[in-house]
Amino acid sequence: MPSEMVRVVYTKYDGTAHRDYPARRLNEDDLGVWVGVTRGTVSVYHGQPSVEQIPFVLLIPHHAWWTGMFNPPPRTSEVYCDVATPARWEGDTVHIVDLDLDVSRRRDSGLIELRDEDEFEEHRVAFGYTDEVVAEAHAAARRLFVALGDGSEPFASAYRKWLSAVVD
Repeated sequence: MPSEMVRVVYTKYDGTAHRDYPARRLNEDDLGVWVGVTRGTVSVYHGQPSVEQIPFVLLIPHHAWWTGMFNPPPRTSEVYCDVATPARWEGDTVHIVDLDLDVSRRRDSGLIELRDEDEFEEHRVAFGYTDEVVAEAHAAARRLFVALGDGSEPFASAYRKWLSAVVD
């Protein structure tokens, strides 16, 4: 039986550290594994110690090329999706390779944005992304861009009950 706590480890394609934090397993359903991070959680961001100031919920899909972070106010992004390799679980640790591209939906306007295309192109060359990785990353970004705007779950409302479990 899985434990209540999981460790979320994001690296870049070249293996360098990106994000690392503990999270509470909230649920697992057909969409993936839902984990929550509360305010005050000690984390590591780009190799530097950090403390989460705003809670969030992360959906780790079973086989998709993205993860979804769902945020309460005052974050300006209601939903922030990292395009990433499919998650790889080792016990209660999940390993995710961040591929730089991000798709977000702004809270105030509902505007959907594709972000960090320049970083993706830079790392594609520097880290040697394979043709398959490039194709999967672009396809995931296109699907997310549509899904964040068309009322698809989990981006419409499915996340709200899990977010309420971590907001104080």
